[in-house]
Amino acid sequence: MPRLIDIDELAEYLKLKKQTIYNWLHQGKISGIKLGGVWRFDRREIDNWLKSRRRLPKTGDK
Repeated sequence: MPRLIDIDELAEYLKLKKQTIYNWLHQGKISGIKLGGVWRFDRREIDNWLKSRRRLPKTGDK
């Protein structure tokens, strides 16, 4: 599995529109690297970011 993915691969991975990812980049919610005019994202950083946003269910939630 490649470590760096482009915006199309990230959108597919997260099941989001590319515009949402561009918005998150602009807002500083996620980080990326622009190489040759193409945004690249470190899959490990994305996975860590997702884990940090995970919420545990409250007691009594189903």
